[in-house]
This record gives sequence, C-alpha cells and structure tokens, in this order.
Amino acid sequence: MKIGRVRKKILLTLASGIALGLTHRPDQSFRIIKSFLHAWQDINERYLRDTIRELYQSKLIDYKEEDDGTVTLVLSEAGKKKSLRFNLDIMTIQKPKRWDGVWRLVLFDIPESQKQERDAFAQKLKQIGFQSLQKSAFIFPYECKDELDFMIEILNLRRYVRSMLVQHIDNEIDLRDRFKL
Repeated sequence: MKIGRVRKKILLTLASGIALGLTHRPDQSFRIIKSFLHAWQDINERYLRDTIRELYQSKLIDYKEEDDGTVTLVLSEAGKKKSLRFNLDIMTIQKPKRWDGVWRLVLFDIPESQKQERDAFAQKLKQIGFQSLQKSAFIFPYECKDELDFMIEILNLRRYVRSMLVQHIDNEIDLRDRFKL
C-alpha cells in the first residue's frame, strides 16, 4: 500500500499521541502539538474517513473499543514501523544498493520571519545526508521524495521549497567523492 500524504498525517497523529504520552518537557509537548496542527490544516473530512478505513483494511491501524462504547484508533505494529519512518526526529533515508545516477536538488527561500523553521529544515537536510551546495541549496543522490515532502509539510514550508531531479552537475566528481559513490 502506498503511504500518501493524508495516510502519513494519520499515522503521524497516532504516533504524536504516543510521543505526547512519553514526553515530560513542555517545550517538546508544544512542538509536537504545533506540528500536529500544521499537518491537519487542509484535510477534507470525507477523504479522511475513507483514508482511515483504508488504513484499517491495510492493517496499519487498529481500533480498541472502550467500556463506554467509544472507539479509539491505535497504531498496529506495522503502522508503528511506518510512522517511525516519518518521525522528523529519527528520520533516515535508506540507501539503495546501486545509485540511479540522478541527483536530488533542494532549493529554498524561506523568509526571515520563519527563521526557526528555515534553520530546522536545513539542519534536518544535513542530518539525513544532504550536502550543502550553497546556503539554501542542498543535494542528495538517493530517492527521498516522501521524506522530503513530509519535512516540508510538517514545517509548513511548501511554498518556499523547490526540488529537482538533476542528471548532470558540473562538480559531479567532487559530489561522488563526498557521497562515496
């Protein structure tokens, strides 16, 4: 099953509940809640219900019926693995056995009013393996569209970030060396 944007948000929401339950620091709680609220700004309710049903059928979520008759959605073990893959704090990108020869270039122009998000985005790009070409231009050799989309959505930066697939770059020898390709 393909994990689309809304499915990721549902899994993230369920994982956020777990994270909120485990955190003891107010600043972490507020960060989790803020990312959760940003993620849900543009969701269509009918589409949400259909997606939850599909997630249940795919066994990524399960439900638990409470004594008072309410139903609680919970992550299944498979859902926990998927949602952790897109947890911003521990996100990694799996390197394929063989490089496809395509560079993933990310450019951004995030205003000063969102400096905190800009710095977090640049730091996260570096953390998952991107190399800086210039101050707001980063490059990576492996497929990372889902992870990149997730970071952009969670930080609410869609209108400031552009990504490209690049076949050739003039300093490719240096980049191949930096990425050990």
